[in-house]
Amino acid sequence: MPRMTGGDAIVDSLLRHGIDTIFGLPGVQMYGLFDAFARNANRLKVINARHEQTTAYMALGYAQSSGRPSAFTVVPGPGVMNTMGALTTAWGVNAPVMCITGQVPSAMIGRGRGQLHEMPDQLATLKTLLKFAERIEHPTEAPQVMARAFQAMTSGRPGPVAVEMPWDMFPATADVSPIDPLGKRANPEPDPDKIAALAKLVDAAKAPMIWIGGGAVDAGPEILALAEKIGAPVVSFRMGKGVVDSRHPLSLNTVGGFELWDKTDLLIGIGTRLDVPIARWAPVPAGLKTARIDLDPAEHRRLAVNVAIVTDAAQGTRALTAAVARKDGKDWRAAIATAKEAAQAAIAKADPQYSYMKVLRDVLPDDGIVVDEVTQLGYIIWYGYPVHQPRRLVSSGFSGTLGYGFPTALGVKVANPDRPVVSVTGDGGFLFGGSDLSTAMQFGINLVTVVVNNASYGNVKRDQERLYEGRHSGAVLHNPDFLAYARSFGVPAWRVETADAFRGALREALASDSPAVVEVVSDIAKDYPPYKFHQPRLP
Repeated sequence: MPRMTGGDAIVDSLLRHGIDTIFGLPGVQMYGLFDAFARNANRLKVINARHEQTTAYMALGYAQSSGRPSAFTVVPGPGVMNTMGALTTAWGVNAPVMCITGQVPSAMIGRGRGQLHEMPDQLATLKTLLKFAERIEHPTEAPQVMARAFQAMTSGRPGPVAVEMPWDMFPATADVSPIDPLGKRANPEPDPDKIAALAKLVDAAKAPMIWIGGGAVDAGPEILALAEKIGAPVVSFRMGKGVVDSRHPLSLNTVGGFELWDKTDLLIGIGTRLDVPIARWAPVPAGLKTARIDLDPAEHRRLAVNVAIVTDAAQGTRALTAAVARKDGKDWRAAIATAKEAAQAAIAKADPQYSYMKVLRDVLPDDGIVVDEVTQLGYIIWYGYPVHQPRRLVSSGFSGTLGYGFPTALGVKVANPDRPVVSVTGDGGFLFGGSDLSTAMQFGINLVTVVVNNASYGNVKRDQERLYEGRHSGAVLHNPDFLAYARSFGVPAWRVETADAFRGALREALASDSPAVVEVVSDIAKDYPPYKFHQPRLP
């Protein structure tokens, strides 16, 4: 058994599980871990940021865009609390992210003596949110706890996990027995009786619709094979975009899906909560049958459907395709084509958002990645941006996390250094983490950030005025000179006021071989786009 420090044992486990980059901020409790990082610098790259939230968001972007586990490390207490937005988002978008943090010295845990960064029961706080959270009490425990954490975050429905180690255990030494990865737990096989029941519904349907979400991201070929066999549209909103190429005749965004909703007689959800059609579209078509293929048994308890199949998206879809006899109907295919055209026409009316979005799609190659944000240009991207490959739109999903976009996009670019990556953010969200332009420059993270500047939380301001007799409160912003701000970090920057100017600036920014900022000065929230197809129904 090799003799290791606690920090060495954690690093050994990270390397055994394929982690080659870690995002982190050092602090006194973590010195022993960061010394282990330094001694393994030839095998493990450390990217430090200017805020704890950024370390976690970068790990999130890395995981979302690559599908691979990622890890970050911050000090305990307030450091961990600063990452809650990212961890909550990771839970919402099923991202395999590991938080590694410290604790007060072993002898002081739970005593409430006011040790540096102490908080009441940090582990219990983490357990309320994450798939797995455990303390490593001694260096000898590190291999087993780390292996179980990796297994938990990658098995079944992926999600975030955390491990903590007391301050004094990071530098403590012991004879440690390393453990190789435990591997993912086996997914449940699709129930043949339920597959047969769903196949019967499909064969009887005249107008089936397939709805996909983030749980289907690795099942594109299987979903397309099913869609083509039964002649069903494949509808996606945020997380499922690109699983089936948006250019395919059967691929629809939510606008196109809404056009067909009143005619749909069977809704098949694959790797999705089905929130938009079930909770937001009204009325539900008379006689609608519903079914779901989802790996998470808890999801099937949250929404009752006619047929619920607990299995992996690819396995379940493959089994269903083999079981159905229905051939695609010409009439339904014709309706799908009409809906696709109508959707495009409707989205084109949402200007100026549409014009800027079109520039993004025209300039970026098929494998270019866009990271959205809670901003007007981000909203139209959710339903209108054509995505041609999976994981090429990175979104905060239902979390709708303001400030998520820019720091997450940094992690996306680290995971995809050879692909163009564009962060689309607003002036409000960008300044949650804009200081990490410093991180981009320090580590050569050549992300292009588009900042839409309307000197307000534009959506809030417009809604307040619309709903409350023209009054607004808390929505107006005083912004810096974004060009001067970016250039103070050494980042090249452009300012534009039209979509035509944006096209040229975006091309120059992508070609700059540097982190870059493009400021779009536009009251882009002034025209309310057609949101009827994803607005929630109020009780």
